[in-house]
Amino acid sequence: MLCKWNALPEFMRTEEVRPYYQALRRRRAGLAVKRTFDFAASSVLLALLAPLFLFLAVLVKLDSEGPVFYRQERVTQYGRRFYIYKFRTMVENADQKGSLVTVGNDVRITRMGEKLRGCRLDEIPQLINIWKGEMSFVGARPEVARYVRAYTKEMYATLLLPAGVTSKASIHFRDEGRILEEEVRKGRSVEEAYVEKALPEKMKWNLDEMRKFSLFREWAVLIKTVWTVTE
Repeated sequence: MLCKWNALPEFMRTEEVRPYYQALRRRRAGLAVKRTFDFAASSVLLALLAPLFLFLAVLVKLDSEGPVFYRQERVTQYGRRFYIYKFRTMVENADQKGSLVTVGNDVRITRMGEKLRGCRLDEIPQLINIWKGEMSFVGARPEVARYVRAYTKEMYATLLLPAGVTSKASIHFRDEGRILEEEVRKGRSVEEAYVEKALPEKMKWNLDEMRKFSLFREWAVLIKTVWTVTE
């Protein structure tokens, strides 16, 4: 649900954020349905996919040393911190061995991790985050605090709603690793390429979806995501 304007964190109570807030306020009923759907659907899917969870967990454990799940602190609605869950797709302690952003040929990705990433099965544990209310099925992808600090004042509007598993930006940038790789070849570091190139482009899509929020558009994104992953 959307809180009152005066209850927003101070860094979000700006004129750049206000138009997005007002647009969402007019769609409060839709936001209530969105949360109800998220909770109900994640509850059902967690129950139905329990055998798949166990199967994938075994494969991840057998493939390489380290925990089954990868947990990383991210930022969601109103700037709150939370731990995102994924099946581990990289070597243990990968965050300490390179950039927080991965490119297509990242040597830290495990053999099983490459397969899981290819069909986005590594994202399934985020059903737990959705069930807890930390995330939604559709919304701007949650960033680590380092990248949130690079947001413009307008970009903070994306924090009016919970972070999402998928979005139009995610679909459009599904080959983000290759895009970053091209920028690295031009002389940029991975971090610079992400902050200066990828992040602003993704935020254009995210902000546009905030302005045009509707349940129909969100369900269309879900269908498009499934289509993209399975094609």
